[in-house]
Amino acid sequence: MRTRRRLFLILIILLAVAAWLAVSLLLPARPVKTVQPEFDGQRAYQDVAYQVSLGPRTIGSPAHNKAVDWMAQDLRAAGWKVEIQEGQMAGHPMRNVVAQYGEGAPWVILGAHFDSRLHADHDPNPANYSTPVPGANDGASGVAVLMELARIIPDRMESTAGFQQVWLVFFDGEDNGKIPGWDWILGSRMFAASLEDFPQAVVVLDMIGDTNLNIYQERNSDQQLTAEIWQAAEKLGYGSQFIPKPGLSILDDHTPFLERGMRAVDIIDFDYPYYHTLSDTLDKVSPDSLQIVGTVMLNWLTQDRP
Repeated sequence: MRTRRRLFLILIILLAVAAWLAVSLLLPARPVKTVQPEFDGQRAYQDVAYQVSLGPRTIGSPAHNKAVDWMAQDLRAAGWKVEIQEGQMAGHPMRNVVAQYGEGAPWVILGAHFDSRLHADHDPNPANYSTPVPGANDGASGVAVLMELARIIPDRMESTAGFQQVWLVFFDGEDNGKIPGWDWILGSRMFAASLEDFPQAVVVLDMIGDTNLNIYQERNSDQQLTAEIWQAAEKLGYGSQFIPKPGLSILDDHTPFLERGMRAVDIIDFDYPYYHTLSDTLDKVSPDSLQIVGTVMLNWLTQDRP
C-alpha cells in the first residue's frame, strides 16, 4: 500500500509540473525591464580632475600628448571607432581626436576643445600673463561631459529612435587667439574643412562646468537647433541654467561648421570670471553643472526623431 501511495504521489507531482510547464510555454514571456544608463556628473568630474592633474594641455607638451592617449584609449574601451586626425594649421601641429559610433542618419557631431591656452593674459596679476592656463573649466569640462556620454551612448542608442550615428570630436588648437603666431579655433577649422558629408547637427560644449551655471543662447548659433536643446532643458527642469534669452556672439569651435552651411550651436557659459587666468582650477568646476549639461545632452540626443 505504501509503495502504491508513493507512486501515486509521484505521478501527481509529475502531472502538476508538466501542466505548469505547458502553461508557461503557452503564455507570452514577460518583458525584461532594463535599467537605462544615466549620466554621472561625479564620474565626469573625475575626468576633469584627471585632465587638470596632467598640467596645462598646451600643444606639443607632454600633458597634451597624454590627454590624446587617454581619450583615445578610453573611447576605444567604450566601443567607439577612434581616429587621430593630424595636420598643420597656422604652422602648428594639430591632433583632433575623432570617435564614431553607429551608422546612417540622422547624424550628429558633438565637440569640445581639449587644449589649454598658452597665456593667462586675463589674470589679475600681469606677472602671470605668459604662464599657461590650467584649463579646468575652459577645456576640461566639455571634454569630461563628452567622455561620460561616450560610456552611455552605445547602450542608450540601442533602445531609442534618436540619432543613429554620433561622432565625438575633441578639437585641438582652439584657445590661442591674440597670441603672436597663433589664431583661434584651429583644430575645428581643420576638421570642418575635411568633412565631405554634412551631419544633421553640430553641438559644441565649452566652459560648461562653472559652479554658477548660466548658459544663455549664443547669438550666432542655429536658432532651430538652439530652441530644441533649450526646450529639452526646460522639460527636465533646468530652465534656470539654460536661460532662453540671447547672450553674446562668440567665435568658437561651432563657427567653422556654420561657415560651411551646417546647423551648429555653441553651448557655453561665458559668464566665467576665471576665463584665461591661473584660477581656472578644479575647485571652480561643479559636478552638478556637469550633471545638468550631460543630462540635457543625453535626453536631447535620444529623443525620438523622424
